[in-house]
Amino acid sequence: MAWIKTVPFEAATGKLKKLYERVTGPNNNVDNIMMAHSLRPHSMEGHMALYKNVLHHTGNKIPKWFLEVLGVWVSSLNNCDYCVEHHFAGLQRLLADADRGLAIRAAIEARDPAVAPLDMAQQAAMHYARKLTEAPASLVEADIEALRQVGYDDGEILEINQVSAYFSYANRTVLGLGCSTKGDDLGLSPNNSENPEDWGHS
Repeated sequence: MAWIKTVPFEAATGKLKKLYERVTGPNNNVDNIMMAHSLRPHSMEGHMALYKNVLHHTGNKIPKWFLEVLGVWVSSLNNCDYCVEHHFAGLQRLLADADRGLAIRAAIEARDPAVAPLDMAQQAAMHYARKLTEAPASLVEADIEALRQVGYDDGEILEINQVSAYFSYANRTVLGLGCSTKGDDLGLSPNNSENPEDWGHS
């Protein structure tokens, strides 16, 4: 479901078939963002490796649910409904608090992290992600120091930076190729964080 030709699961052969088999969800479903890469399987491989390691890796210290908040935030700032819907569904599943999740989404839609049910450090991370998304050249060292002041160490700051940067990449992939959510199972993710090679979605 994109503006360019894509190869459906049942027609895939060779390397593409192997990659599809690694990334499928229930009933051999392949998310449209991944299927958009089907004419160049090597770029799907690169995308999935980046996604898995940035968002779904045991080396991360920031809770995955909050990394998903950053993903929804960046995607909303970029007006990427595809990624907002996918990752808000994932956020709700991970957070396991529907009312809090809806309040976070309302704050995102209002473009006002201060009204989100998040702590000061998490709100500061959202401010950094917004600046990185909307005006990256305006960032200065003081923006990093502000994150340190609310308690993030430099490794956690790197996580915030990488998740925010990844979502702008994903948003531009989706928006630039016209991906829709039609046929996708929203909220699935590669949950085996112990194995970076396991891309299976559930």
